[in-house]
Amino acid sequence: MKIKKVFILGGYGNFGRYIAKVLSTNPNIQLIIGGRRLEKAQAFVKTLEPIHPAQAIRCDISQNLATIFAAVQPDLVIHTAGPFQGQDYRVAEACLEQGCHYIDLSDSRDFVYGISKLDSEAKEKNLFICSGASSLPALTSAVIDHYLDQFSVLEKVDYAIATAQLTNQGLATTAGVLSYAGKPFYTLIDGKKQLIYGWQDLQLKQFWQLNKRFLGNCDVPDLALFPERYPQLNTIRFQASLELRTLHLILFFMSWLVRLNLFPSLDKSAVALLKISHCFNRFGHDNTGFYMELSGLDHQQEVKQIRFDIYAKHGDGLYIPCVPAILLAERLSDEEQRLSGATACMGQISLTDYLDTLQRLQLDISWREQ
Repeated sequence: MKIKKVFILGGYGNFGRYIAKVLSTNPNIQLIIGGRRLEKAQAFVKTLEPIHPAQAIRCDISQNLATIFAAVQPDLVIHTAGPFQGQDYRVAEACLEQGCHYIDLSDSRDFVYGISKLDSEAKEKNLFICSGASSLPALTSAVIDHYLDQFSVLEKVDYAIATAQLTNQGLATTAGVLSYAGKPFYTLIDGKKQLIYGWQDLQLKQFWQLNKRFLGNCDVPDLALFPERYPQLNTIRFQASLELRTLHLILFFMSWLVRLNLFPSLDKSAVALLKISHCFNRFGHDNTGFYMELSGLDHQQEVKQIRFDIYAKHGDGLYIPCVPAILLAERLSDEEQRLSGATACMGQISLTDYLDTLQRLQLDISWREQ
C-alpha cells in the first residue's frame, strides 16, 4: 500500500499538534507539519516518534500554496490554521488544483456552509473536500442522527459547550469566538428565522459534573446547516460558556458595547483580551462539558425529550474537536475508501464511531444519555 502524505497546516497549534501525534503512529501515513514559523514546526517534529520520518516546512496560507503543494506532493491537507472567520477557500482550491483531499476544522458559519460550491469540481476530480470536521457540526449532527429515529417529529435542539479556563489558550480560537460578540445573526426559533446577538441572551444552566454556567449565543455552522438537514426542526439554539463567571459577564458587557456601536469588533483585541484572560488562570480548571437536549414527539405522538451529556477531565476536552479529522484521515489513508465531493462534515461519522475513537485514544472523557 502506498504511504499517504498528510500535510497539516497549523501543525504545531493546539489542534494540529494532537492530530499529528495520533496520525504519526499510523503505518499508512507520513506527516508534513506546516506553519508560518519554520523553527516551531521543526521543534514540534522533533517531539514526534513517527513510524515514517516527518517533515517540517514553512507555509503561509496567504502566499503561493500551489508552489508549496507541488513541491511536497501531499495526498491530504488538514487545515487547522484559523481563525476561519473571513477566510476564503484558497486552501481548498489549491488542493483541488494539486489533486489532493482536503479537511478543515473550521467553526465559521459562512465558511462551512459555503464549501458545497466546490462540490461539482471535487466530484469531477474524485477528491474529498470536507469543512467543519470538528465538534460543530460533526459531533452535534452525529448526536441528532443517532437519536432521530426515536422521534416521529424532532422539533427542537438546545445545546451548549462549557469551556475550561485552562484549555482556552489558542489565539485563533479566541479570535474566532470574539468575532461575533455583539454581532447579529439568524437562528431558527419557533419555526421562523430570528435575529439574535453573539454572547447575549444570558442564562444559567447546569452541566453534568460541573457547576451552573452562564451561557451566551454563538454563531456556528449548525445554525445554517441544520434547518436544511433536519427540516422538521423549528428551534435551534446553541450557546457556550466561559468557565469563570467574571470573564463571562465581562464578555457579555462588551458584547453590548459592540452591539451599540460603542466598541469595534472584539476579535481586533484578541491578543490583549487573551493576555487579560491568562491573568485569571489561577482561578480556573481544565474540565469541560457539553449537553444536547432533543425535544419532539415520539411514535405514539407523546412528548419526548432526550438529553446527551459529555464530561471531559484533565484538559482532554480540547481534543474532542480533533476526532473527525483523525477518523477521516485514517479512512482516506486506506486505499479501499472512496470519498468524493465537497461537503460540511455531517453524516460522515456516526456517534458510535466518535465515542469509540475517544475511548481508543484513552482520553479522560465520559458521557451519558437521559
